[in-house]
Amino acid sequence: MTAKRAVVVIAVVFIAYAVLLGWRGVLLIGTGDPVAVGLGIAVLVIPLVGLYLVWRELQFGRRTEALAQELDLEGGLPVDDLPRRPSGRIERSAADAAFAQYQSEVEAAPDDWRTWFRLSTAYDAAGDRRRARASMRTAIARHDGS
Repeated sequence: MTAKRAVVVIAVVFIAYAVLLGWRGVLLIGTGDPVAVGLGIAVLVIPLVGLYLVWRELQFGRRTEALAQELDLEGGLPVDDLPRRPSGRIERSAADAAFAQYQSEVEAAPDDWRTWFRLSTAYDAAGDRRRARASMRTAIARHDGS
């Protein structure tokens, strides 16, 4: 199953879950019992927060894909040719070298979204998802600001 199909399936399942949970919240509010009304409101808030978070992640993925396509058309998309271990993980020394290269690009051109995108790929290759996502958010912000 492709990643896009998996995302669509998960999103559809979550939306169905949110609707069912929301309906239960409405039923609880409809009882008129103060405790049930409070619980119903809480049950309604949970799917709303979840829907917001799912929407935000889908937007992040959509924007990341758009930047990747744009960078690919420009010929600036990093090539994944780093040596790998038998497990499939990238050799640490190679990941560190790629990271150093892209970090120096960012230092030289901190307002260029392309450098932040490539730095994000280096973080991802090194397994540092938190920094990879933060760098990608910076790339998106720089792209939108240009």
